[in-house]
Amino acid sequence: MSESKIEKKKSPRLYSPYDAPMWESIQAGEMKLQRCPESGEFRYPPGPMCPVSMSMEYEWAPISGQASIVSWTVFHRQYLPAYPAPHLVVAVRLREGPIMVSYMDHEEIGRIALDAPVRMVYADHPDGYRVPKFTLDN
Repeated sequence: MSESKIEKKKSPRLYSPYDAPMWESIQAGEMKLQRCPESGEFRYPPGPMCPVSMSMEYEWAPISGQASIVSWTVFHRQYLPAYPAPHLVVAVRLREGPIMVSYMDHEEIGRIALDAPVRMVYADHPDGYRVPKFTLDN
């Protein structure tokens, strides 16, 4: 059978040796982040060491999905096929502390504001995996 007739299962690109459990939790619809058992600090992106306690120990803990907007921008030009313009990119502070960059549906642009409460939802990416995105929580 030719390769063009075989559907390849695509998976998210892993950027570090610490990403796989995070992507697996996103796929399951319950995002987990590393948490330091010593300091209790959550960290994003995943990494080898707690920036507070310097401990190399960590556990994976679910996050609430609650956040607030700290910044946003709109891309009026399409750079990637999966993200047509206009594309609303947001930086949010998770209730657990870390800042995360994600996106929202462009239709919400007229209602967003600094510190606006948002919640995480999941979207299916065209490459065959799930990604977190945010929506206004009001």
